[in-house]
Amino acid sequence: MPHLTVEYSANLEGRTDLDALCAALLETVLETGLFEIGAVRVRALKAEHYAIADRLAENAFIDLNFRIGKGRSADEKKRTGEALFATAGKLLAPLFETPHFALSLEIREIDAELSWKKNAIHPRLRGK
Repeated sequence: MPHLTVEYSANLEGRTDLDALCAALLETVLETGLFEIGAVRVRALKAEHYAIADRLAENAFIDLNFRIGKGRSADEKKRTGEALFATAGKLLAPLFETPHFALSLEIREIDAELSWKKNAIHPRLRGK
């Protein structure tokens, strides 16, 4: 159940490669060794409407929301967060060259009793 949502302000369209960001974040999640490949999802969602700080048109953001199932230690979660934040920071470095960009990341654990899933990808990948 590792699902990473990349929410970004619409003014980043054309200013950063969101496909490359999603691919790199997926690779980072897999490199931790903590998550099964068939469960990982990385998606980018554009925020069309937003107001940021002092409302300058140049202000932009990316918010990473990583939802995971229970079962990882505090240290594993921290190392995963640090790795994701480092990957994003590296790819988004040009945006930090201006005083108009903010990056955030939060890891949230999902309560298994309140989460329903059906996945046809797992059997295919587990059969390898």
